[in-house]
Amino acid sequence: MNVLETARQQAAQAVLAAYQKAAAAGVLPEAELPAVAVEIPKDASNGDFASTFAMQCAKPLRMAPRKIAEAIVANLSLEDTCFEKIEIAGPGFLNFTLGATWYQDAVRAVESCGADYGRSQCAAPEKIMVEFVSANPTGPMHMGNARGGVLGDCLAEVLDWAGNDVTREFYINDAGNQVDKFAHSVEGRYIQAIRGEDAIVFDESWYQGADIRELAQELIARDGESLLDLDAETRRQKIIDYCLPRNIDKMQKDLARYKIEYDVWFRESTLHESGAVAAAVEKLTAAGVTYEQEGALWLRSTAFGCDKDDVLRRANGFYTYFAADIAYHMNKFIDRGFDRVINIWGADHHGHVARLQRALDAVGCNGSEKLEVVLMQLVKMMQGGEIVRMSKRTGKSLTLSDLLDEIPVDAARFFFNARAAETQMEFDLDLAVKQDSENPLYYVQYAHARICSVLRTASEAGIALPKASEADLTCLTLPEERALIKQIALLPSEIVEAAAKRDPSQMNKYGVTLAAQFHKFYNACRIKDAEQPERDARLALCAAARQTIANVLGIIGVDAPEHM
Repeated sequence: MNVLETARQQAAQAVLAAYQKAAAAGVLPEAELPAVAVEIPKDASNGDFASTFAMQCAKPLRMAPRKIAEAIVANLSLEDTCFEKIEIAGPGFLNFTLGATWYQDAVRAVESCGADYGRSQCAAPEKIMVEFVSANPTGPMHMGNARGGVLGDCLAEVLDWAGNDVTREFYINDAGNQVDKFAHSVEGRYIQAIRGEDAIVFDESWYQGADIRELAQELIARDGESLLDLDAETRRQKIIDYCLPRNIDKMQKDLARYKIEYDVWFRESTLHESGAVAAAVEKLTAAGVTYEQEGALWLRSTAFGCDKDDVLRRANGFYTYFAADIAYHMNKFIDRGFDRVINIWGADHHGHVARLQRALDAVGCNGSEKLEVVLMQLVKMMQGGEIVRMSKRTGKSLTLSDLLDEIPVDAARFFFNARAAETQMEFDLDLAVKQDSENPLYYVQYAHARICSVLRTASEAGIALPKASEADLTCLTLPEERALIKQIALLPSEIVEAAAKRDPSQMNKYGVTLAAQFHKFYNACRIKDAEQPERDARLALCAAARQTIANVLGIIGVDAPEHM
């Protein structure tokens, strides 16, 4: 239920009907005209809605905008609309003022929808997959994964609230070079731990993290030195069979702790096992976009406008990660029938976007249109005005798990969603744990808790909390009351816009503004001690604000506390 959009449509229809009436009467000439534009002015003194229709029509009607506006107003009826008046301003702006019944309907809409307030029914819903994080299971998740996790999760949520069928997916890279390197890395540390550092040269290309040493120690605790009796290939497979599931399980637990639940965990290995990678390469070859050179099979990416060609199958017969990525996305579009796929990637992957889109175009998946990639910039973790790279607890690179040991999960989610993906951000660890209004999360959560306190206090005083559907809300006429109601009414449109722009950070900004409007209302308006009609109307407004704030915080994935 979007009462704001309903009002916009009513204004546009009223203007169009007025023009048609004026044209029929010969007051205005008939012509092919643009659609009626109706916007919400930044300055409320210019009305609640404004239309530039008179200026739009000046050229096709060959008349001064002011004259057109006067003819429109003279023929316009506000009957059966939510508006109480229309005025002309400046060169021909048409300014509409909402009536008291609209404000009443806006508050009642929240009560009617409850926890679903803000949801929309999309005119053309899409089956959308959002794939995000998809970190290699060869080590712990870093701050880029932490930011991408929240951005992907919140984007999936606004797309769902906007009326789409959304699937969250994690792509597990459990095949290929990185897994082979992972096995060599753990094997090297395993051998060194048993036979000494000089027993094997630890290749610089192998994974150097302390987590690799920890896995080697776990293998020793479990198997002792028995793995040394196996041939190298068997030993590495044993290492993979134990260590990879362990890392994947830890990633799943860390992400669940981060309040991220995926619908699908998709394994790259299944693409190789099923022959999907080979089939994808065959399809590209049949499309005439591959060639062989020095025993390797190449994709002619330069023919699509890319800066270089890409290897699909190496001379040794092994398929590349790019080939598997093409097969994976073909699986999304062809096998599982997604209308749209949105990937959250780090900005360092920008060169890969066009290559993948064009490859999908070549096999008929229309990747240029249907595959979207949201490129995410880096995060600087700040504390005490300095960049933080290491965990105080472990002395190692700061990981997602370390972060969640340092600050509350809600703070991590809110702060990582506070900026659009394409903007670099500084995450202030000190601010994230502050318990005052400087912390935007605290500010919004405090507004919710304050409303809960207002309603609780009223109930304890013996006041029956009114239903919005029964209270007379037309007495909510003060500027602070109406500003709060209009902010509440914005939520459905804000969600739709955040989904369309692929920018869930819009929810954070909306939540902070809504909290600010509530605090202004609270400071300006007596509630419990007001006369009964105003008291009941204001209590109903408080309940609507509480529900709206709770819904916004829920979309971001943070709690709406009742006490603070």
